[in-house]
This record gives sequence, structure tokens and C-alpha cells, in this order.
Amino acid sequence: MERFGLTEENWDQFVIWLWDFIPGLIAAVVILVVGLWVIKVLTGMLKRFFDRKEYDLALEKFIYDLVSGGLKVLLVILVITQFGVKTSSLVAILGAAGLAIGLALQGSLANFAGGVLILFFKPFRVGDFIEAQGVSGTVKEITIFTTKLLTFGNQLAIIPNGQLSNDNIINYSEEGKRRDNITIGISYESNIKLAKDILMNLVTEHEKVMQDPAPQVVVSELADSSVNLSLRYWALNEDFWDIHFYVIEEAKKRLEAQDISLPFPQRDVHLYTTEKA
Repeated sequence: MERFGLTEENWDQFVIWLWDFIPGLIAAVVILVVGLWVIKVLTGMLKRFFDRKEYDLALEKFIYDLVSGGLKVLLVILVITQFGVKTSSLVAILGAAGLAIGLALQGSLANFAGGVLILFFKPFRVGDFIEAQGVSGTVKEITIFTTKLLTFGNQLAIIPNGQLSNDNIINYSEEGKRRDNITIGISYESNIKLAKDILMNLVTEHEKVMQDPAPQVVVSELADSSVNLSLRYWALNEDFWDIHFYVIEEAKKRLEAQDISLPFPQRDVHLYTTEKA
């Protein structure tokens, strides 16, 4: 007698196998549901813990993703073992798969290691304005594999952490203040002392220019068409660009008001004529 295309003996074996399989399936489903609930509770507790503490945002996200991913991998292993798969065999399979994946994703592993280094040594934090890999911008997010910057034009730049951690990084926000260095050229006929006094008064009277360290005006170069003056002053990061643009515009106005010319590159051409023999 056959049932569903199976002989009586095969049908009996199938029923026995099914009765042996159902308890493992039920246990796996229960472990999966309970495990997901436990992971949700634990990650929620971790998130609330971070909300109460003043930790670095990038470090919080990194730890949160690492804990959440690790717990989910552990849950998958527990679920699979309910179907009779031995843990030692599963670990061996995962190890071999991990080795193969690691060889195939060497760049991603380098980015992961770079992300760990960035989060550990903290060369910059979320909100800092940095320059790296030919890109300047404000750090929006530091993930495990990449760092996201918002450029001056509000474009999103995504830089792999592997390259970022092994290259030069300029952090403009770390010290809280910056020194500006504006070069202004005046003609050789102009009064250097008068020009220096005008520029010095400009920055000393500005309420947001720091007076300690004191501003400076020095002759930095005797160029082809001009005497270049270097105007140097310190300002807080949040005031830097407003002062920078104001000083450039105001310096031109004040110098020209005192008949100090600002030359531009030019060249004299002399023409000579010769008589024909």
C-alpha cells in the first residue's frame, strides 16, 4: 500500500522522522521568538544607558551595532543546533566560511580595522570639521566601515575608514580656535608703515578677533608686482569665516581710502623700431 507515492515502510520512517523533527522545530521557533525579544530588550537597555551618559556618538553607534550583530549571530547558532547540528561542526563550518569571506573581503576588513582605530584613538569626532583624502567637510557619521562628511556645499562624502586611518588628517575643530593668515599686496610706492597700521587697527578693533595671542602684520614677500603684507590673527572656530570675509573686504576699502593702491600682475612691453638699410 502506498501513501503520497511512498511505500508503507517509507511512510512509517517519514512519520517517525517527522515526530523527531517537530520538537526541534518548535524549540527553534520558541528560541528564535524569545531570543529576538531578549535582543530587543538588551539593545534597548544599552541605548538608554548611552542616552544617560556623555559618550562619543560614533563610539555609541559602533558598540550598539557590534552588540546587536553579535547577539543575532549567537541566536542563529542556537536555533540551528536545535535541528541536530553539532556545535563543533557548526563552528568549523563558520570558521571555514569566515576565512573564505575574509580573503574575499580584505578591503572591507581593512576598513573595519580602520574604523576601530578611529574610534579608539579619536583623531576626530562627529561634528568636527576635517580635511582628509582631498575632501573637507563636517563629520556627520562614523560607521564601522566608512566615515561620512558633509562638504561646504552640503554634498555627502563617504570615505573608507581603511584609507582614512592611514592618511594625513587635518582637524580644524580640535583646538577650538584657529589662526588666519591673509596676504594683501600693496604697490612698491605705497607707505608700508601706514598700510600696516591700517590693517592692525582693523583687526584690533574687531570684537571677535582674539587679542591674546596678539594680531600681527608683517612684510612676508617682495613679489614681482607688490609688497605682500601678511595679516595674522586668532579667532574661535565658530567666528572664523565671518571674520575672514569681513577683514578681506574691509581691508580693501580702508587701504584705498588712504590712497594705498592694491596692484595686480602687469607687464611692461617696450617696442623698438629700426630703420631699413
